[in-house]
Parts: sequence; C-alpha cells; structure tokens
Amino acid sequence: MEARFLERTITFANGVEGEAIEFESANPANFYEIISGAELPKITIDGKLFVPPGHDGSPLPTVIVVPGSVGVAESHLMHTETLCEAGYAAFIIDPFGARNVTSTFANQTQFSFAASALDALAAVKAMAARPEVDAGRIGLQGHSRGGSAVVQAAMETTKSAVLGSGETIRAVYGVYPWGGQQFLNPDIGDTQMRIVIGEQDNWCSPQQMQGYAQAIRLASQTGQGEVSFRLFENAEHSFDRRQGIEDFPDAAVAPHAPTVYIDDKGAFIDVITGKSDPKTTDFDFMARAAREGFLVTGASLGSKGDQADQFREDMLTFWREAL
Repeated sequence: MEARFLERTITFANGVEGEAIEFESANPANFYEIISGAELPKITIDGKLFVPPGHDGSPLPTVIVVPGSVGVAESHLMHTETLCEAGYAAFIIDPFGARNVTSTFANQTQFSFAASALDALAAVKAMAARPEVDAGRIGLQGHSRGGSAVVQAAMETTKSAVLGSGETIRAVYGVYPWGGQQFLNPDIGDTQMRIVIGEQDNWCSPQQMQGYAQAIRLASQTGQGEVSFRLFENAEHSFDRRQGIEDFPDAAVAPHAPTVYIDDKGAFIDVITGKSDPKTTDFDFMARAAREGFLVTGASLGSKGDQADQFREDMLTFWREAL
C-alpha cells in the first residue's frame, strides 16, 4: 500500500522539495452547515508547499492545487511543478489521506462536496499565514471534483462565512468541474474566475458548466469579479494529462441528472418541490439520480494530440493575468 501523500518525499526536477504542511478543515454535511456557522466535526488534512528555486524570501503569488476524484495524481504534481517553475509558490492539498479515502470516482458521497469546498478555503487561510505567501495574491486551481470545490469556494456566501473580511481569493481556475450543484445566486464578488472543460466530457456536463458560467457572470456584475469560459474542442475529461484515453468501467457518473440549486443560506432546493431543506445532503440527490436512472457506470478520461500543451498554455496565461 502506497504511503500517504503527507509521508511521501516529493522533489521536482529543479531540486525543489515540497514542505509538508498540515491544516485544520472539517466535515460539513452540506453548504448550509458552512454558511450557518454550525459546529462542525474537525479534521486535520495536509498538503505540500513548493517554493521556486532561488526564492529570496519575499512574499510570492500562490496557487493552491485541489485534486479530483482519484486524489493527488501525477498530472496534478506536473501542474504544480509547472507553476513553481513559472515563479509561483504552489501548494497541492490531499483531501483524501486523513479521511482514509483512496478514491471517490465510484462513490462521491464518502464526504460532501461542501467539505471539498471547505478544504480549499481552509487551505487559503493556512497559506495566508505563511511568510512565503503574498496573502493578497492567492489563487485556487481545482480539477474535476476539485474544480467543483474551488468554484463553490469562490461564492460570496461561502467564502465570507469561512474567510470573513480577512483573507481573500484573488482568482479561481476551475478545470472540468462538476456542475450538478449550483448556487441560485452565484455572486463571486471580486474574484476572477475561469472555467475550462472538454466538449466530449462524459463525467461532467459541459452544458451545465456553460450555464453556470453565465449565471455567475450575471450575478457578479456589482463586484470586480469576472468569469470566462473555454470549451476545449474534442476533449474528454482530464484532457490536461499527458496520457492517452483510459476507460473506467466502475466510475459512477450522472452528467444528465437535473441541476440541484443551493439557496443563499446554503440549503439544497428540492428539484421537484422547489422547497429548501437545510437537512438535505449530497446522498439524497445522488440516491434520487440512481432511482430515476440518471446514474450510470463507465466513463473515460485522458488527452489527445496536443491538448495537454493547450491546457498548459491556458493555465499559465490565466495565472499571469490574474496574479
């Protein structure tokens, strides 16, 4: 059995070794528990911070990388290394190790999507306290489930409940995120956001994310925040990997299930009755998706041609402009 990410030594080609950092998060059942300030069961999770070689000690713009349903993969480390080489401090987190989870692609309810968003916000607080980090230039980059986490973490209702008026999120790069849960009034305030997804994605719905990006654009007109969206031609899930297409027959996905909306208090809105219920959780809606035939097994991921290079260019361009 492979050692936990916390215990592994990760050294990049340039000789930079990641510093293991633990920080406190929690296990909310839903977004209502975050936004209402409920007393939550705490958990200590971890990640590794990489600082560019030759760093002179001055505070750096920092990107927090949040992995998806398979945990920290080689592709996430590759992007972290790219960011570090480009002059950013990069902090990659492991949401799975402390929760004794190895993968969520066959069962996304092992911990909530709200918990994933809270992990991202907790990482922002941890990084803002570091001397190597410019607290005013922190960004979040998430992939798949991690992409959903960083998009939801940027919502004014969510980030204000966790960060208050202290720390900020300058920018968010959501990479092929799941859009099955969406805030009804998705105001991102002053955060800059970019969402990218492949048009052939069969884990997450490109159309759902197109709609969410437009809703965010309309809801965020009073602040300085902006959202951009890119659909990658002929691309599947995880098109940023430098690996060919792989099939995952055990993957449980529901890209065509109805969107579940979240009200301003964080409560899920029932897709049939239209009523909010603060006790409803991810499991309730995913069980319904299974009963109604939306849940299917089997999906694929990987990249074709130069898609990984296209992604790398898009990623670096966004961070140069945002941070």
